[in-house]
Amino acid sequence: MPSLDVNLPDVDWGPPVAALVRIAIIIVVGIVVRWLANRAIDRIVARASVINHDRPTSGERRQQRAQTIGSLLKSVTTVVIVAIVFVTALDQVNYNIAPIIASAGIVGVALGFGAQNLVKDYLNGVFMILEDQYGVGDVVDLGEASGTVESVGLRVTRLRDVNGTVWYVRNGEVLRAGNSSQNWARTVLDITVAYDSDLDQVQQILQEEAESMYADQRFHDVIIEEPEVWGVERFDRDGVVVRVVLKTAPLQQWLVARTMRQRIKARFDAVGIRIPTSFIPGPDLGGEA
Repeated sequence: MPSLDVNLPDVDWGPPVAALVRIAIIIVVGIVVRWLANRAIDRIVARASVINHDRPTSGERRQQRAQTIGSLLKSVTTVVIVAIVFVTALDQVNYNIAPIIASAGIVGVALGFGAQNLVKDYLNGVFMILEDQYGVGDVVDLGEASGTVESVGLRVTRLRDVNGTVWYVRNGEVLRAGNSSQNWARTVLDITVAYDSDLDQVQQILQEEAESMYADQRFHDVIIEEPEVWGVERFDRDGVVVRVVLKTAPLQQWLVARTMRQRIKARFDAVGIRIPTSFIPGPDLGGEA
């Protein structure tokens, strides 16, 4: 009768099991480190985005900046931790990681050349947010487009102009940014009067109307400094241009300008000061009798 004894090879399960245990520990440590890092970032963001109730607009702006930077930090932290865990785990199974590192370097260089515009957009977006060049609610001029900022991302800024058109501007294409909403603004009015007008009287009226607005309780928090009449600015074809300026709160310069124009027009009509207009005669449609 044949024997049923089979000689099984002796297998040492020690090293593979130990390697798997070490890999599991590495993964767990990576998860814990990522959780701790994200928790620390959340605390920093929460502390940085506390809204000042005296200046709610600036608080919302700071909150958005903090949240955007926090999201960026979380993404970078996750990528770095995953890369470290992956390379360390491969090393535990005695896999030669040198080719992987070299390949990663080559892929990085290739992506750098192929997606340099994308990288440029993201880098510019990071610096715009860090430097607080503009935020949601600001009125800005970005060269190709201007309007109110509705969203600031790491790659694209979204604007809405006065006509309601939405513009998407790549951050890498922003070479200059004019912000009409930071800290304070200025209303600059150039008032044209006829050449036969009494300039002293004109400047006195402008000063009185500007000071009257400054003293008005409705504009107490709008006009933040005493207005100034800078005097004769230039001579135009239609008349003499006199300039008056008022320092205002951000985004209030247009309201002050409209109100000042209405007041000045009423005062000029009352005292008989003429605001000249260019008249272009049309064709004579009556013909000769």
